[in-house]
Amino acid sequence: MDSNPEVHIGIDVSKASLDVAVHQTGAFSSLPNDAAGIRSLVARLRRLKPQLVLLEASGGYERKLLDALGSAGLPAALVNPRQLRDFARATGVLAKTDKIDALVLARFAATVRPELRRLSDARERDLSALQARRRQLVEMLTAEGNRLEKAPPIAAREIKGHIRDLERRLGTLDKTLQDLVRSNPDWQLKAQLLRSVPVSVLSSPAPSSPTCLNSGISTAGRSQHLWAWRL
Repeated sequence: MDSNPEVHIGIDVSKASLDVAVHQTGAFSSLPNDAAGIRSLVARLRRLKPQLVLLEASGGYERKLLDALGSAGLPAALVNPRQLRDFARATGVLAKTDKIDALVLARFAATVRPELRRLSDARERDLSALQARRRQLVEMLTAEGNRLEKAPPIAAREIKGHIRDLERRLGTLDKTLQDLVRSNPDWQLKAQLLRSVPVSVLSSPAPSSPTCLNSGISTAGRSQHLWAWRL
């Protein structure tokens, strides 16, 4: 898409709203952060053909908008919140409202002109989220295994039940990860390469190795799926 070098857009994203500012004109508008609002905003931006649309990373609330901007071929980028705060202070902007934040973003885009980088697509973010969740499950299993070693019988029964539930969840998650990796040839190749490397090369020894009687989270069990969550 051809862009207008004179148009730089800043969008302040929150859970409920998209606050949009145009640096060159000072124009400001606010739309709901939902499917209809995103469609309307993308249509407006396609008409404006901006040089850059800049958003501040906001804990994931910006992801759907970024996906839509990318699909529409609009040049979008994320800025680190700390960078934006430093820029605002350096330019004498101390007040903070949604409109001011959007205008600061637009000014940052026009002044600093941050380099466009490829944004991760939805499948990459799904993979990252599942990898993070798998690590959490492994940590919970390890913690429950440690508790089981010291628990009296009345508590051990409940811990074992929780361990079995976590194991089931881990097995389901591993299957989902495997299916996701198989859907991408590049990930399949990386998985094959990781499986060919000894586990000792990829991970350092754990500080402790709990028995985890019935937990199924032994070192061997973890290494079986190392490729699935170390991509």
